[in-house]
Amino acid sequence: MPGMPAQAPYGPDEFQADTNVSRETIERLEAYLALLAKWQEKVNLVGISTMPDAWRRHFLDSAQLLKYIPDLDRPIVDLGSGAGFPGLVLAVMGAPRVHLVESNVRKCVFLREAARATGAHVTVVNRRIEAAAWSISADVVCSRACANLSHLIGWARDMLTQDGVCLFHKGQYVDRELTESQKKWTMACKSHPSLSDPGGVILEISGIGHRHDH
Repeated sequence: MPGMPAQAPYGPDEFQADTNVSRETIERLEAYLALLAKWQEKVNLVGISTMPDAWRRHFLDSAQLLKYIPDLDRPIVDLGSGAGFPGLVLAVMGAPRVHLVESNVRKCVFLREAARATGAHVTVVNRRIEAAAWSISADVVCSRACANLSHLIGWARDMLTQDGVCLFHKGQYVDRELTESQKKWTMACKSHPSLSDPGGVILEISGIGHRHDH
């Protein structure tokens, strides 16, 4: 049919097969999606075109970070959390110490409601990232569709523990953003293909330093 997505349909069964999560976790994510759909009618939380494919575009997109997190018990910070992707999904899937940093008050209200609906353990931080960066310490900093890479690295550097890691979703302009970032920052960077977006990658960044420090 014209206008139909090229990718095969993807729902809770496919998500469960790909991630091996329990039926209970699927039910919690279904509650999350129902709340997201209800709120989306009044507050623009995600791109409206992504909602029919939410299990792939939002849940799988977030869940794929798990394999790059060595210890799920360590503090995770999600910068510019928006509707909770990826941070709230990681919390639903078992991460007990997730901070969701979001400056928009209405989005924070949604995040608190979604945390209640899913039983996820999160701390919602209603502050600008620049203000929050100095007050939170994290072993993992993640972010999706929030800011350009150089800004993300700068904020993450202020909050990362010494052996901490950044996990950033990036799209088609990733090479340009990396080139720009490397003018200002030194880092170790691995790029992993995204499971949910053929044109996307997950950047795994560690050992961040400022070029002027060297």
